[in-house]
Amino acid sequence: MNPYIYRSGNMRLFVILSRVPYPLDKGDKLRAYHLIKELSNHHEVMVCALNDGSKPTMEFGELSALGVKVEVIQLNRLAIGLHLLAGLFSSKPFQVKYFYQYGAHKKVRKLIDKFKPDHIYAQLVRTAEYVKNEHLIPKTLDYMDAFSAGVERRISNASFFKRPFFISEYKRLLNYENLIFDYFEHHSIISNQDQVLIRHQDHRKIKVVSNGVNTDYFQATGQKQVKFDLVFTGNMSYPPNVACANYLVNQVLPLVWEKKPNITIQIAGSSPDKTVQELASDRVHISGWLDDIRDAYATAKIFVAPMQIGTGLQNKLLEAMAMRLPCVTSTLANNALGATPGNEVLVGDSADEIASHILNLIENKSIRELIGRAGYQYVTINFSWKSASDKLNQFFETRSK
Repeated sequence: MNPYIYRSGNMRLFVILSRVPYPLDKGDKLRAYHLIKELSNHHEVMVCALNDGSKPTMEFGELSALGVKVEVIQLNRLAIGLHLLAGLFSSKPFQVKYFYQYGAHKKVRKLIDKFKPDHIYAQLVRTAEYVKNEHLIPKTLDYMDAFSAGVERRISNASFFKRPFFISEYKRLLNYENLIFDYFEHHSIISNQDQVLIRHQDHRKIKVVSNGVNTDYFQATGQKQVKFDLVFTGNMSYPPNVACANYLVNQVLPLVWEKKPNITIQIAGSSPDKTVQELASDRVHISGWLDDIRDAYATAKIFVAPMQIGTGLQNKLLEAMAMRLPCVTSTLANNALGATPGNEVLVGDSADEIASHILNLIENKSIRELIGRAGYQYVTINFSWKSASDKLNQFFETRSK
């Protein structure tokens, strides 16, 4: 049986990812999955996904039904360790060393030779080494986030022993993001904020391709069954989310509880870090993985995500706003989102400001509804996976003529 759905006028698009794009429990997987889903409406798509864990046994959701062929290349765990050790004497980032293996590269080359793509799309600098020398095929690199900036923001919070590693990795990533630019004809990134953090002299040529949100899937239900006053979601092993959860419970909520001692929060998301688990109390519920993350949004009054570190666009904010939840966040997160503070979102950069916004929303149902409606309208107009894929199609079609 032919694995592809052929359409007239389309191209062969080879996509290489650092992870299998399912289940959708991480931001890069979510972005890859939905963009591939949209791109498959126009192109024959082959996905090559690296895998550093146990071999996936699940189907790849709707991708298979759409005719997208997913090839998984298993990385050798021993080789990963050896490469990281060798990375101590290399100038390449550990992010890149971790995901690159010569044996895997040979398999990637075979897939490319067999598929004969018209264009190669590489997600994240982690995958760049595998395709950077495919000079006869036009290529797009999706930086997604400015990884170097994300690592730099973690330096100040790192322990004494970890800090030298983060400083080294920051410098390596900064240099690599610059050097790898010239190997690709096209480049994309998730926000204007991240674009300016790539230090290449032509960084302004990087096209901003934001994430989208499926407002048919993430939508407010009729009568809400509220179980918690506040909710925060995300991959709870991801350091920026871990830091945010700790900041919320240890610095923001004590200020809220002084005036409203019964306020509760649900922290929802996969693989909660030990420090996140330790936050649990009669007022703080740590749910772990939820089969349907919409349940977390649908049972809360307010979404709070005052991110302190990290880069990129927060999908959690798009999802919450799509479900008409009023959102409280930080300037760092809103710089990527681009919402109007005080209208579509509430923004604060101190524990006092965040707590004040939370108390204001708790006490004023009409303001909650007003911010919720404005936020919904904002994401509906500005964030869709179709518009994101249309921007990428401009790359592919330009280079295919």
